[in-house]
Amino acid sequence: MKKLFNTNFNQEGMHFMLLFLRVAIAALMISHGYPKLQYLFSGEPIQFVDFLGIGNTASLALAVFAEFVCSVLLLVGLGTRLAVLPLIVTMLVAIFMVHAADPFDKKELACHYLLVYVFLLVSGGGKYSIDHLIIRNLNKRRR
Repeated sequence: MKKLFNTNFNQEGMHFMLLFLRVAIAALMISHGYPKLQYLFSGEPIQFVDFLGIGNTASLALAVFAEFVCSVLLLVGLGTRLAVLPLIVTMLVAIFMVHAADPFDKKELACHYLLVYVFLLVSGGGKYSIDHLIIRNLNKRRR
């Protein structure tokens, strides 16, 4: 019963859960970004939300960069904190611009993604990431 209410963190468990969260959320977002990537290179006329006034094609390219490229970086844990920044912006655009007039149930998925991305911004990639390998090697060189 004591373990159930224990508030101490298990460091290894936390690093494993960061790995699990990173891989899972990246895989889920890649499933949104890959069809957009295919659409971008399909040669068809682009019909996409022009959320910055830069054109439909540029807006789609930014969404592909965030949802596909940054998710691949997140998957392997390379530049985790930097990779989630475009994803956070993309989710904010989805919530407040694309689905602004929609009921909450249409915004809910973007809100869930946003919460995870903000958590990863604060926590970083964890021990099981390329970020950790890079920082460990940098620290060894400084000695």
